[in-house]
Amino acid sequence: MKTIIFLAILLTIIITGGIFLFYEKEGSEALNENVEKTAATTEEQPVTEGEHISDEELKDMIGQMIIAGFRGLEVSSSSYIVKASNDLNLGGVVFVDYDLPSKSYPRNIENASQVKKLIKDLQGFSKTPLFVAVDAEGGLINRLKPKYGFLEIPSPEQMGKGNVSETKKIAESLSKQLFELGFNFNFAPVVDVNVNPKNPIIGSLGRSFSSDPNKVTEHSIAFIEGMHQHSIITALKHFPGHGSSKDDSHLGMVDITNTYQEYELDPYKDIISKGLTDTIMTAHIINKNIDSDLPATLSAKFLQDLLRGQLGFKGVIISDDMQMGAIIKNYGFKEAIVKAVEAGCDLLIISNNVNFYDETAPYQAVDSIFKAVKVGAIKEERIVESYNRIIQLKKKFNIVKN
Repeated sequence: MKTIIFLAILLTIIITGGIFLFYEKEGSEALNENVEKTAATTEEQPVTEGEHISDEELKDMIGQMIIAGFRGLEVSSSSYIVKASNDLNLGGVVFVDYDLPSKSYPRNIENASQVKKLIKDLQGFSKTPLFVAVDAEGGLINRLKPKYGFLEIPSPEQMGKGNVSETKKIAESLSKQLFELGFNFNFAPVVDVNVNPKNPIIGSLGRSFSSDPNKVTEHSIAFIEGMHQHSIITALKHFPGHGSSKDDSHLGMVDITNTYQEYELDPYKDIISKGLTDTIMTAHIINKNIDSDLPATLSAKFLQDLLRGQLGFKGVIISDDMQMGAIIKNYGFKEAIVKAVEAGCDLLIISNNVNFYDETAPYQAVDSIFKAVKVGAIKEERIVESYNRIIQLKKKFNIVKN
């Protein structure tokens, strides 16, 4: 009898232990599965309206609004741009070949293998996947020059004289090259209409497809479609149109009040209506018929009333370089940064490649915007809007995982 009781107790222990082990195993697997799911969704996510945002989260969101320039052909964990990227949660970086402040080559671009490794390393060190941008319009404005072993790309002016199908083919080849190198953002096409062929920054450099706004639209669409073949983000520039100007906004403020033509808006209207507009880059130009005080980059009348209101653009608005003469000489860097965000810019370019190189500039920008939010000069909702647009764009182009 004692033997039977002993066996019964032993069996009960075995069964209970088995059940415990089963549930422990199941619980462990469920926990692991949840951890994996959490890890898969810790990429940047859009913020819901009304959601509480800590100061640290707010700064991270502001950091996503900055695209910064830097010096160097390679990076390590101690490099300035790696530290800045992680300190500020930078939205992106921009590559150039020529360092203007020091008037020297090279800056970020030497050859294909070097560029590819630099981009891979930057993305590897960054806590949030970066926009990696470059100016590759073609012709004179192409940082990836044939002398470094890259494709020779005709200027927009040359493309505009040819077939639209050829423009698309050229853009496809360029987008393939950009994609293979690791770029995901091309600051192109220029949709400025060539109103003034002697324009020192557009017409005289062959940057406009045509003096005919319809041709500008057709070739711009072809260029965008070519870029999209290899998931390269595009930027229509320079809103609301730089083609009639007589001066260079890199050097100082440009007033187009008496030269601007209404049809310069046509390419924007048409491309937006076709749903092909990824981002739109602002121009540092004044048109007193629209805003008597502020240039487009700093003006809600341009960006909110005209671009978002009348033209119905809902995507990312990106500023031209915030260190250009038109801005720095007239408003000061910190003040202009805050005004640009107030006006409606979502992404701000700080190239550190105009007249000076200042590694504190991205830090100053984030700090200025943060302080403006804390004192109520910029609404927190304004930051959330920009952040959500940026993350949605990164998701659309598979930079950030869904």
